Amino acid sequence: MSRWLKHLTLLLTLCLALPACNRVSLAYRNLDVIIPWTLNDYLDMNSEQKDWLNERLKVHLNWHCSTQLPGYLDWLDRLQQMVETHQVTDAALQARILEAKQAIAQTAREITPSAVELLQGLNDQQVSEMKQAFAKDLRKREDQYVKPPLAQQIKHRSERMDKRLGDWLGPLTPAQEQRVTAWSNALGEQNQQWIANRAHWQALFSAAVEQRHSSDFAQRIETLLVDRETLWTPAYRQVNANTETQARSLIVDLMADSTADQRQHLLKKIDKVRSDFSAMKCLKATRAS
Repeated sequence: MSRWLKHLTLLLTLCLALPACNRVSLAYRNLDVIIPWTLNDYLDMNSEQKDWLNERLKVHLNWHCSTQLPGYLDWLDRLQQMVETHQVTDAALQARILEAKQAIAQTAREITPSAVELLQGLNDQQVSEMKQAFAKDLRKREDQYVKPPLAQQIKHRSERMDKRLGDWLGPLTPAQEQRVTAWSNALGEQNQQWIANRAHWQALFSAAVEQRHSSDFAQRIETLLVDRETLWTPAYRQVNANTETQARSLIVDLMADSTADQRQHLLKKIDKVRSDFSAMKCLKATRAS
């Protein structure tokens, strides 16, 4: 699966594991945050297409802010309560993740008609350029995440997680750093299956867009955007299940071993995200009406 859905998970996926959450308020103000792909990375649109998309994005953003954002604030409240009551458990994390996935799917389903219309309007050159961009994306990620020796992959994964956790918890203790290393080791060669599944999804998407004027095109795109998990390769499905299990276990252990200063640091970060969202004009207008 490509990076296209990452923007939708800025708030909804466990923020401890995603660096993008640090830029949540800024990113949300960019209209394309509610679209499950980064168009500029893969598609060279003409001025007419850009103007059309900007108008659609304004409509989608208004819908998202008025109907979805209040639920995000409630989600943050539940997350905060978990931290305050020392109830960061595997069951609680599973509940928050399920809520996140449901919210992501709801937003993806809402924007699918616009995605279909935009993609149907592409010319053959744009489709060809999109496929070339996909191939370039895969080569870049293979070079970064798959080609290095496994020991280096594990080391870099630990370093990335250390930085992300440091943003949300403050400096980690030596014991916590060791736990992060153990987590990274437990994921092993997951990068290979992640890239393979990414290539599989991109191939399916490209094949669908090649037949963008077929009668079942809209349904194919909805499946690709909303029900993408049904299209995972069997190997990646197994790897992803382990990845989620290991991530929850890591967070549970880190929070169980957290200091009072770390928990306070985390609560302040959560409160900052809530404040940023609460201060948005579109949400204020919704609450005033």
